[in-house]
Amino acid sequence: MPRLRPWLIFAGALLLPQAAFAMAPIEGNWVNPHGSVVVTTGACRDALCGWVRWADAHATADAADAGVTHLVGTALLQNYHSRGPGRWAGYVFVPDRGRSFSSTIEQIDADRLKISGCLLRGWLCKSQIWTRQRG
Repeated sequence: MPRLRPWLIFAGALLLPQAAFAMAPIEGNWVNPHGSVVVTTGACRDALCGWVRWADAHATADAADAGVTHLVGTALLQNYHSRGPGRWAGYVFVPDRGRSFSSTIEQIDADRLKISGCLLRGWLCKSQIWTRQRG
């Protein structure tokens, strides 16, 4: 049996996690860092979108103060298009501000998304890590 070169074994090991990660769908239910909102992501026309599935009383009140009377059902993630493996660009609607912002999503792994909203075409950005809701 021929002996494998160490670099071949190392290179193969690097490819395995990426292959497994590429299989993780972004569609599903995602919870914000505060646990106050659950968003369901899925296809909308030829894009990726996300709608509020559940919101706690505090998030609902903050949204109402900004004029969003029905937070559940509101599209928070709007018109995202793929920008490469695990990356999307679109718009995020921030209910307590009543505004949409330029946004990116980076899928960190099967259970975490980094969602960024930015002013001035990519300047002055804020990010949050959202986690997949299981069960």
